[in-house]
Amino acid sequence: MLPVAILAGGLATRLRPVTEEIPKAMVDVNGEPFAFHQLRLLRRNGIDHAVFCLGYRGEQVVEAIGDGSRFGIRVQYSFDGPPLLGTGGALRNALPLLGSDFLILYGDSYLDCDYAATEGAYRQAAKPALMTVFPNQGRWDTSNVEYSRGRIVAYSKNNCTERMRHIDYGLSVMSAAVLESVAVDRPTDLSTVFERLVASGELAAMEVSQRFYEVGSFAGLEEFRHYLRGAKVDGIRA
Repeated sequence: MLPVAILAGGLATRLRPVTEEIPKAMVDVNGEPFAFHQLRLLRRNGIDHAVFCLGYRGEQVVEAIGDGSRFGIRVQYSFDGPPLLGTGGALRNALPLLGSDFLILYGDSYLDCDYAATEGAYRQAAKPALMTVFPNQGRWDTSNVEYSRGRIVAYSKNNCTERMRHIDYGLSVMSAAVLESVAVDRPTDLSTVFERLVASGELAAMEVSQRFYEVGSFAGLEEFRHYLRGAKVDGIRA
């Protein structure tokens, strides 16, 4: 399996005051930091190398997780400097640790899907990047992808249309070459990178059926806690 970059450097303002003293990755979910649940999920999917892209209070993540051996995953860290580089800039900064191709996961997302199948779809598509999409129909967040006949027709975080029935699921695969043009001295959002790829026809897509969970809001956090209380994965605590 390819390594996975975990984008966990944001300020988590929607979770204030909880995140005034801790980063989002360390928010308590049923007695443990969210990042612990996320790493166990990755290990169950065969991933053995993760790189956390950190910023706000990131040293707490390093202290809690260390080298990742307790989770069976080699964990490394890439830090933003002031100012924060945005999700695209953070990935650009982490390239020396990630290699030529890698998975991308948001640090507040719990995506219980088939990671090996996602990687396989990326290789089969032979394009520089792949985005997983979910038929959201406006249910759990604002749908931002127009998906038709196996391809992404349009994608935008800021200019959503009625034709956008799918959503960026939160798991992607990318070649490092995509990020070589990203500035190293100013913030860049990953969504901007994806928009350029869509425009040039270079973003492959894979539709997934399992819904996503997130801890970026209080409502999402409570929903995920409820999900875990009823979830049993191979008899192991999620």
